[in-house]
Amino acid sequence: MTGRTPRLSRLRRVVPEGRGGRPADARAARPEQARGGKPRRRGTQPKVVALGGGMGLSASLAALRRITGDLTAVVTVADDGGSSGRLRDELGVLPPGDLRKALAALCGDDDWGQTWARVIQHRFQSQGDLHEHAVGNLLIVALWEQLGDHVQALDLVGKLLGAHGRVLPMSAVPLELQALVRGHDPERPDAVDTVRGQATVALTPGEVQSVHLVPSDPPAVPEAVDAVLDADWVVLGPGSWFSSVIPHLLVPDLLDALVETKARRVLSLNLAPQPGETEGFSPQRHLEVLGRHAPKLALDVVLADEAAVPDRDSLTDAAKRFGAAVELAPVARTDGTPRHDPELLAAAYDRIFRMHGRIGPWR
Repeated sequence: MTGRTPRLSRLRRVVPEGRGGRPADARAARPEQARGGKPRRRGTQPKVVALGGGMGLSASLAALRRITGDLTAVVTVADDGGSSGRLRDELGVLPPGDLRKALAALCGDDDWGQTWARVIQHRFQSQGDLHEHAVGNLLIVALWEQLGDHVQALDLVGKLLGAHGRVLPMSAVPLELQALVRGHDPERPDAVDTVRGQATVALTPGEVQSVHLVPSDPPAVPEAVDAVLDADWVVLGPGSWFSSVIPHLLVPDLLDALVETKARRVLSLNLAPQPGETEGFSPQRHLEVLGRHAPKLALDVVLADEAAVPDRDSLTDAAKRFGAAVELAPVARTDGTPRHDPELLAAAYDRIFRMHGRIGPWR
């Protein structure tokens, strides 16, 4: 915990009819119980699991660590670019980059936390083999080799940094992301090609139709599955939709946990379409492609920035198909960039947790 109180922000509620024909927020009527009938002791913090990768997950974690001390990040492991890609190719390890970013986001706002956040994010600049390698990537891989255990090594790095939460990979094997893309080759705009590699998919000039993983049935990290099943809240997104958010739904055991968990599930939408990957996507289109990849997934809340939703009725209809209420809140930075403000996002999450089944003050 940082001790900082997030700025209170206004949430506009758009409440569709939920699953079973009742309002989607009707479950908040019995605040003395968590979903599934589990009693919760007053004053305890919510157990929150956040899934994603890259800067989107970092933004979510920087917000969530402000409102709970029981936080677990489950991180995609399909990155094949930059320092992570080089280490993956040379050593056959999981790509450490998104794991490193998650750990940095969980560092506190005191001098210790911010110093270590800068250190692990530092990239060497040279004319040799160390050029553009991140210090944190090398540290994580070194501990993997020393300990022979992905989870134990990441826990140890988190302890060193004083991280406000735990970081886990979604799978124990490095994954390849593949996508069916229409118009990847500008000279064949109507052709659908298979594009391989997360870095390539993220920058494709074409329209991504769907994504899948190789291998197609990767093993989930057991601790990640357990965390989802034991959570009070699961947060999916924001982030690169096809390369950071949807991949979690393509790991069978992890998807089963997301479907079966008693936790409430909130989907946090991006502030703007991502050039290449989701160019031209509306907020509701993001939900539609998510549903195509995981038709059994239900949601409880869809969080979006109110300024990024031009058609609220369409978003409400799309959320209704997941059984979810829509919460609109100002969560963007005020500098005009499509980045989340950690304190505004924290206030939005905090309000959602209060409105949808929270019992007593968690902070």
